Amino acid sequence: MGTQQGQGTQRVTLAKALNAGLRRAMEDDSKVLLMGEDVGKLGGVFRITDGLQKDFGEDRVIDSPLAESGIVGTAVGMAMRGFRPVVEIQFDGFVYPAYDQIVCQVAKIHYRSRGRVKMPMVIRIPFGGGIGAVEHHSESPEAQFAHTPGLKVVACSNPVDGYWMIQQAIASDDPVIFLEPKRQYHADKADLDTSATPDPLFTSRVVRRGTDCTVLAYGPTVKTALKAAEAAASDGTSLEVIDLRTLSPLDMGPVHESVRRTGRAVVVHEAHVNLGMGSELAARVTEECFYSLEAPVLRVGGFDAPYPASRIEEDFLPDLDRLLDAVDRSLAF
Repeated sequence: MGTQQGQGTQRVTLAKALNAGLRRAMEDDSKVLLMGEDVGKLGGVFRITDGLQKDFGEDRVIDSPLAESGIVGTAVGMAMRGFRPVVEIQFDGFVYPAYDQIVCQVAKIHYRSRGRVKMPMVIRIPFGGGIGAVEHHSESPEAQFAHTPGLKVVACSNPVDGYWMIQQAIASDDPVIFLEPKRQYHADKADLDTSATPDPLFTSRVVRRGTDCTVLAYGPTVKTALKAAEAAASDGTSLEVIDLRTLSPLDMGPVHESVRRTGRAVVVHEAHVNLGMGSELAARVTEECFYSLEAPVLRVGGFDAPYPASRIEEDFLPDLDRLLDAVDRSLAF
């Protein structure tokens, strides 16, 4: 990211940054429109689209029926006609009625048409837990979309990335699954310089340098990883933290360079460990960095059970202690 602060610098939450990014994209391109349940008059459940219908009108910020398949299916037709629809799936667990549309139509039309038909649409999905919600409101379905050829999948973790990445996703001619860590919407603020030069969309980034072990994270677990690095430093252990940012395609260059230096890697995500993103990351790191590894690549994530009731969700989610335990196990090899 740009390091110099400009006159446009402001301190914002992730929710405000995403709102500002959507607003700027709509100002820059009249073909950009928003659609979803309660995104208009209410401004979305998390207020990400607050005020946009008032300023851009009901033709560009559309309150849809409660029908995810219809929302995405309508957006497919709009994208084929030259618009750039941005659809909101109100909660992660609500995406499944639209799953057929996403993996059978959105992901395949460009390939099926031999490149003649583009699919420039963004599907925003608040994902992850930590907000005390009920079933179907705290899931992490990212691996299911990253496994589907034809879809790009990204996950922002902070306000600055949220502002830039949503605009870059909207500008992409490929369909993008845009994952937003809902527990971070209103949690922390960051200095946003709207005149800075952003990193490219499909790239990972080292967010903390270290020498003893590489921690790979994305979305809500980036904050967990940074807290773990702070705690480990007090005990004399230096952790390098990488924010993956993009899950499909994976940007493995910074990851391989880091692991070749540290000799160790731990992957942390809220999704179930079994066949999660950590599995693919572990495989790729092992293939490319085998002779540099001092220990197996370890994975920390949710347990292989449906997301639990909110009163025990903190026992389900990977936390500081579970991540540091994995680091200790890695260092013990």
